[in-house]
Amino acid sequence: MRSYLAAAVQMTSTPDLAANLHQAEEWIDFASRQGCELITLPENFSFMGPEADKAAQAAEIAQRSEEFLQKMAQRFQVTLLGGGFPVPGPEGKVFNTASLVDPNGIELARYHKIHLFDVNLPDGNTYQESRTVASGKRVCVYAHPHLGSLGLSVCYDIRFPELYRQLVEQGAEILLIPAAFTAFTGKDHWQILVQCRAIENTAYVIAPAQVGTHYQRRQCHGHAMIIDPWGTILADAGGDKPGVAIAEISPERIQQVRRQMPSLRHRQL
Repeated sequence: MRSYLAAAVQMTSTPDLAANLHQAEEWIDFASRQGCELITLPENFSFMGPEADKAAQAAEIAQRSEEFLQKMAQRFQVTLLGGGFPVPGPEGKVFNTASLVDPNGIELARYHKIHLFDVNLPDGNTYQESRTVASGKRVCVYAHPHLGSLGLSVCYDIRFPELYRQLVEQGAEILLIPAAFTAFTGKDHWQILVQCRAIENTAYVIAPAQVGTHYQRRQCHGHAMIIDPWGTILADAGGDKPGVAIAEISPERIQQVRRQMPSLRHRQL
């Protein structure tokens, strides 16, 4: 692993697949021109609409999302994370899928979201992701020779620290957490959770995010972030509009923090 720049893209995706991909391309272009080698897109980057509509269009969304990631990675010569899109799965359901693609357009890793968002919020919004989405069963770490060991997850996974401990036990140094965090929960929990996952695992967190109003009453919190292993916020895209958080990922910083706070070596359970 060596030092490099990474980007956490912040988008306002909608049910318009073509418009979403155009928006994503613009931010990938921008981040690549800043010198970023790893660019991460948020959950639902290619389609942000009702779950039933997403499931019904899953085959098309999956095909176009995969083609887009391959094409963009090759065009801009970057490693690209598509943070979450539906891929047809068992029994008529889909997998909420994150795909990591290299500059040759080759998929390096694929992760199916494990923890599904079935929540009734006090603001009146109800989410039942499990109605249309099948839960993944495997944790996913990809040991990249230049970018470090990348641990993949998606959004609601962030509330389950045992997942990230497993990722770190398998060598993860950078935790990727693409999200579409609701505005209601995000204002109280998002920053705390991304910092906690970084601090307790002495690992970088790269967390691209959705922001703004997407359809009907669905609103997202934003604040795409990159956090260092000490819990310091290195970059924050804000909570108002699309943008990108860019910061350096340094192997020396990981080593320094893990020497200063060797908590991973002190585990008893």
